[in-house]
Amino acid sequence: MNNQLVILDRDGVINRDSSAYVKTLAEWIPLPGSIEAIAQLSKAGYQVAIATNQAGIGRGILAAEEVAKMHHHLTQLVTEAGGHLAAIEFCPHHPDDGCACRKPQPGMLFAIRDALGIDDMTSAWMVGDSLRDLEAGEAAGTRTALVLTGNGEKSRQQLSQLQHPERVEVFATLADFSDWLLSKQ
Repeated sequence: MNNQLVILDRDGVINRDSSAYVKTLAEWIPLPGSIEAIAQLSKAGYQVAIATNQAGIGRGILAAEEVAKMHHHLTQLVTEAGGHLAAIEFCPHHPDDGCACRKPQPGMLFAIRDALGIDDMTSAWMVGDSLRDLEAGEAAGTRTALVLTGNGEKSRQQLSQLQHPERVEVFATLADFSDWLLSKQ
């Protein structure tokens, strides 16, 4: 079993984010190079997974069926690019629900770990564009990377709030992260 794992946030990392939520497949627009970056990591032997908060479901403004359509489309695009997504986890809960899965809680990362049979999360990566993504990674024991797409620029100003801000690698895009990680092999 391959223990090399990269967990990605979705909105703002893989596709365009929206303050009004990405509510339909038509609104789900991949960021340039993101699909290719996922395929590149997958082809290099990484298990690539998605962990995404989808509070729009809990707020009643986004249907779970639409999220399923988006994830099906994402999976198809990655497959067409020659890659594979190992797992997709999403939290449908309202932020006030107090669940264990909504980032910054590490529940989705642990679910991915368990589903993929990963023993040690210290060599895994959590890549996101928000502080809560990085906090979830820290809580799960992964390495963390911030991409400056989506909310990344704003989040970069908040890194000092993390327990270990000096451990966060920062990249302009997911493609830049992928290129960097693969150059280290």
